[in-house]
Amino acid sequence: MKTLHDRASPDMGRKMSPRRVRSLIRKEMLQVVRDPSSIAIALVLPVFLILLFGYALSLDVKDVPVAVVVEMPGPEAADLASGFMRSQYFKGTMTTSMREAGELMRRREVDAVIRLQDDFGRKLASGGAPVQVIVHGVDANRARIIQGYARNVLALWAAGRGNAQGSAAGGSVQIQPRMWFNEAVDSHYFLVPGLVVLIMTLTGALLTALVMAREWERGTLEALFVTPVRAGEILIGKTVPYFLLGMGGLLLTAAAGRYLFHVPLRGSLLVLVGVSSLYLLVALGFGLLISSATRSQFIASQIALVGSFLPALFLSGFIFDLASVPRAVEIVSYLLPARYYVSLLQTIFLAGNVWSIIVPNSAAMLLMALVLFKITLRKTKKRLQ
Repeated sequence: MKTLHDRASPDMGRKMSPRRVRSLIRKEMLQVVRDPSSIAIALVLPVFLILLFGYALSLDVKDVPVAVVVEMPGPEAADLASGFMRSQYFKGTMTTSMREAGELMRRREVDAVIRLQDDFGRKLASGGAPVQVIVHGVDANRARIIQGYARNVLALWAAGRGNAQGSAAGGSVQIQPRMWFNEAVDSHYFLVPGLVVLIMTLTGALLTALVMAREWERGTLEALFVTPVRAGEILIGKTVPYFLLGMGGLLLTAAAGRYLFHVPLRGSLLVLVGVSSLYLLVALGFGLLISSATRSQFIASQIALVGSFLPALFLSGFIFDLASVPRAVEIVSYLLPARYYVSLLQTIFLAGNVWSIIVPNSAAMLLMALVLFKITLRKTKKRLQ
């Protein structure tokens, strides 16, 4: 079957026309404005997600219910027990019975038991006394965090006791721990950059794929194909409006992270916008490629979800540390643009302009964008069948 390209007017063989491109962009912008779902996904959804992640979801573990068992009261045991009771990370319940503490654990009224045995004071005076920390292990990650908090309370208590006893003998050595790039140990520092990735993926891949597929279903693209416009002009007209929407979502998310949750932006805003533009172009290219391969909104949404959003959520380093996953999964993650974008965002937000990370990751995303748009341009044929 002959293509419309073969039967078109001589204008279609000419070079790309800036006037036609401007007309297509204007037409697409009007369509975006008239389509509430596009505005909702690009601008309302980012605000909803940032508020949800910021206020409702948190990876920080605080007010952990614990049972502090002091089997034999004494000054040393009472001092250590008060350290757990005063800690901002624990919400303690004092008891003298291990049986009672075990029952509280079984009923899941406490997540940990701190046990100071009846010979705690005597063993401490003779050189060292063990402290038993029993943690509910259903949630392994939470259990490790609670263990770390317990070690921190014990270390602070031991340091304070050592200083009190060693002041007359010339002082003592004290360890001063410090957390780089996240001094407050605040999970928002981790969540906001990852949330930017999800928002840019939704706007770029999912929204673009759905909009293009919808036009195929309604027949508006077929009407456009009988005009002198070229395939490249159509792609530019489709890309520019959603690129602007995506950058608007980026600025909303970055502003909310900075002023609502006080996540620092230690790098350059210009660099952040630049690398985000590259990732958004990759996402847009993938969305346009999906719409070129399928003309059904349902199929396009499924492909966009499986091919872009879920990998950005699970295989980008946002939730899981890629150094801890199986080697085969780690190798697959190098094919995903979200991996490079997460690394860039975490670096720019928390560490600054580290060019040894920014340059190679940006180059990888630029290469992916060029490849995707090249394939999409070849796939976008002006055919009715």
